[in-house]
Amino acid sequence: MTDLQTFRLPEAVSGTESDIHLAREMIQAWRSDGIYQVATDPAQDRKTLEALEASRRFFGMPMDFKARCISDLTYSGYIASGEEVTAGEADYSEIFTVCKDVPLDDARVQARWPGHGPAPWPDREYQQSMQVFMDELGSVGERLLKLTALGLELDDTDALTKLAVDGWHHMRVLRFPARSEQTSRGIGAHTDYGMLVIAAQDDVGGLYIRPPVEGEQRNRNWLENESAAGMYENEQPWTFVKPVPSVLTVFPGDILQFLTNGFLLSTPHKVRLNTRERFALAYFHEPNFEAYLRPLSGLGTEYIRYGTHFTNMFMRSYPERITTRRILAEDRLSFFVAAR
Repeated sequence: MTDLQTFRLPEAVSGTESDIHLAREMIQAWRSDGIYQVATDPAQDRKTLEALEASRRFFGMPMDFKARCISDLTYSGYIASGEEVTAGEADYSEIFTVCKDVPLDDARVQARWPGHGPAPWPDREYQQSMQVFMDELGSVGERLLKLTALGLELDDTDALTKLAVDGWHHMRVLRFPARSEQTSRGIGAHTDYGMLVIAAQDDVGGLYIRPPVEGEQRNRNWLENESAAGMYENEQPWTFVKPVPSVLTVFPGDILQFLTNGFLLSTPHKVRLNTRERFALAYFHEPNFEAYLRPLSGLGTEYIRYGTHFTNMFMRSYPERITTRRILAEDRLSFFVAAR
């Protein structure tokens, strides 16, 4: 167990000397520890607690109610324990995924883009709690991207925030059951597919991250023939992320690794079940679904189209989900790839 470095964000990032100093410390924390914490204020804590309480209420509902909160158009909605797969093995977490809520008459839905459609909310109260929390983390995410650009000493300090205009921001609302004789696995070792991960957890604990290890290979999860799932699962070092009140944990995803040519590494993490149930909220501050992404250095010809990457990652995790089956049956990814 290690105490993580904790930073306090300014209300706005304008490139002052103090901003630059903070930004450089944050980049160094990612490169040494793979993660850092951001301090939150009482108003932010209240939004976090309300989202966690809404999560507890939803996951406590009968299974037949939760199972109705799914869609064949979007990956928003309920995911039962055992449905998600990491490295070919079922994970024991219940999840409600919150993606962008896109109405049926939207042109992208009409054009059969993958993952686009209305979110199957269980009720209005749940929807409001999650959207308020995500809006708050959206503000945090914008400031973090500006600081990241400063810390990377980019010529254009808006280079990352430009990618995230109308971003495909989404969230995983998670419940982990108590450890049993059958399993202690919550989620297997993996990296997250997006740009920036901002997470909150309750006081139970169960998250572990793998810091950068000198000379260690990190797979390029965005490539079809490479996956980070299951890598180094049983090899040290792993850092237990101790639950601390009034903080958010922040770490890079695959997109930041790609954009920085590996200068920042996507942080592997896993969840182990504890002696009582645990709740967490993992928010992803993302590029626009249509964005074409290339390394910030300008070197090389490789690129990622974010929407294709997102869809492929979800299809990999949920091969039998009704949403995946419809994407495949109607060749919906091709409709998006063909769109300009």
